[in-house]
Amino acid sequence: MEEYTPETQAAKVEELKRWFQDNLRIVISILIVVVIAGGIYSYSKRTDSPIVAEQATEESSDQATTEEPATTTDEKSATVEKSTKTEVSSSAASKETEAGFVETAGKGDGLTVLARRATANYLEKNQDSTLTKEHKIYIEDYLRKAVGHKGGVHVGTNVEFSKELIQKAIQQSKTLNERQLKNLQKYSARVSSLS
Repeated sequence: MEEYTPETQAAKVEELKRWFQDNLRIVISILIVVVIAGGIYSYSKRTDSPIVAEQATEESSDQATTEEPATTTDEKSATVEKSTKTEVSSSAASKETEAGFVETAGKGDGLTVLARRATANYLEKNQDSTLTKEHKIYIEDYLRKAVGHKGGVHVGTNVEFSKELIQKAIQQSKTLNERQLKNLQKYSARVSSLS
């Protein structure tokens, strides 16, 4: 068994200092790699959910400042606030009306995606086996242009597509010739959600 005396401890400390000085470049290089790897990992794990939660908090605080205190309406307003928060945090929604489909945009949705969703909802209720992927690409593009929505599409934006307009788009798509359908193949190949 080795005894620890002040001289042996001092010798070990000196040896450790010398080793550290000799290998300082390697130690610093390893630390830099660890810091970079940690930064990359941290960046890849970031999500946008805190932003959505922040927006929901802002909306509820706006509602709270405009509401007057009342005992019976407090419970109802709390329910309304909860439903508002779930609408903001939900990715997307679709609602059928008598006249058409109201599509609510989720994160990353554009007017074309909303038109695609409205077309899918319409075709779910009114099946048409003659429509190919190319026809559906034409229909969603027709709807996107014909709906007349001004401004950008953001999370929570509602766009209504009338059933009449969807039916007109379907009829127009059936008038396409082979050359036009072949041209649309390059676009339909990129959209996996079409069936």
